[in-house]
This record gives sequence, C-alpha cells and structure tokens, in this order.
Amino acid sequence: MRKHFSLLLFILPFLVSANTADTNIDTQKPASAQQKKESFAAVIPAYRATYTLLHKSDPVGTAVRQLSYLADNKIKYHYETDIHWFIFSDKRSETAIVKIENNQVIPLSYDYKREGTGRDKYYQWQYDLAGKTATDIKNNKEITLEFTDGLLDKLSYHLQNRIDLINNPAQKKFVYPVISTRGSIKNYQYIYDGDEELILPFGLVKTIRLKREIVEKKRITYVWFAPELNFLMVKLYQVKDGTEQFEAQLSALE
Repeated sequence: MRKHFSLLLFILPFLVSANTADTNIDTQKPASAQQKKESFAAVIPAYRATYTLLHKSDPVGTAVRQLSYLADNKIKYHYETDIHWFIFSDKRSETAIVKIENNQVIPLSYDYKREGTGRDKYYQWQYDLAGKTATDIKNNKEITLEFTDGLLDKLSYHLQNRIDLINNPAQKKFVYPVISTRGSIKNYQYIYDGDEELILPFGLVKTIRLKREIVEKKRITYVWFAPELNFLMVKLYQVKDGTEQFEAQLSALE
C-alpha cells in the first residue's frame, strides 16, 4: 500500500498553455504592458479546471489547476490536490508567478507546500533569469545559474507546453530545462503518441496524447490535451513496470 501511495504522490505535480506583421514598423508604437496582457489573455483566458484522481477506477481525491492574471503583466499559475485514500491523506499547493514574453514563459517565483500523512514539505524560490541567479528563500541561499535560456520551474513548464501546443499543434517533441527545488536542472521530454477520443466526467473530447518515459525508473506517463479546449490537459495516466497506477480526469472547467 505504501508503494502505491508513493507513486500517487509522484504524479500529482503533473496535474495540470502571434506574431504580428512587420508592416509599417517605423510608425508602430511598442505594445504597452496592458496590451500584452490582454493579448495573451485572448490566447489563454483565466480558468479553473477540476480533475478527479483515480486509482484502479476508484476516486481517491481531486485536483485543481488555475490560471489568473495579476498586475504588472504577471500571471499566477496554480495547482492544488486533496487526497484521502485509506489511512493516508495528502494536500498540496503549488504556485508559479510568471511573465510571458514572445510566447516564452519567464518564471519569477515558485512556492510549494505539502502536508498530510508523512513528512510535510515547503519550498519557496525566486528567479532572476537576467542576472542568472535563483534564490532559495527557505534556506536563505542564492545559486548561480550556468544558463537560463528557456529555463522553467516544476510547474511553469506545464504552461509552456500548452503554449507550444497552441502555437504549433503539429510539433512532435517537446524538451524543457526544469530547475528542481534543490536547484539542479534536468531536461523533461515529451513526445507525440497519437490521437484519441475520450469519454471523461467532463464529456466527450477529441485529444492528442503525449508520452514521457523515464527508462531507469521503468515509468511511463501519458498526458492528453484537447485541441477543442485550446489544448487544456484533460487526462493523465501513469504506468510503472507495465502495471497501471493512477490517472486524473477532467471533471469541470470554469
């Protein structure tokens, strides 16, 4: 039971995306921060998506992914989970504050909190990509980043993936450099794995499926996105050692 519970904890963070013409460029004025904000909001409006978490077809909890717009051209990207499974309980909250520049997510800060059965955890990071530094607020420690091109945190890369799907639906491979809560950087890679029509609690949706495989851990994660919902993630499913583990299904969208 503990083994299955640890696998459930692993998948939670996954729950959870136009260039103008150059005519008359000499007479065009730079877009204001408010115009840029409104432009991106037209691509991905503020939303709240709710998912049912399942283990062997039995509901074990819920997850919420939410995007909202703040002042100063900033975006709040948030997810939370609430699980009760046998004697176990687990609540998590993960928030990234970002900016969007030329369809690239720029992480500014990342907060993570976990409480429930087992050891509680809390992390808080701030990023200065222009200065090539990241600050661990919890431990009052600053680290120097060797590179920052396309660098993302453990939540904001989901938003970048959605943006990339919107801008290039035919793209077959996605690679994102992600900074961990310890400050190390690792590439996360997803590949196109087919099209599929799904019946979910939300309803019938046509989707594309991406796949992420971690060979050394014998773990495969499949993620489904719905083009008709502007490539919102609608389902996640994980397999380990060839055995079905857990899944998340979209149940409501506001």
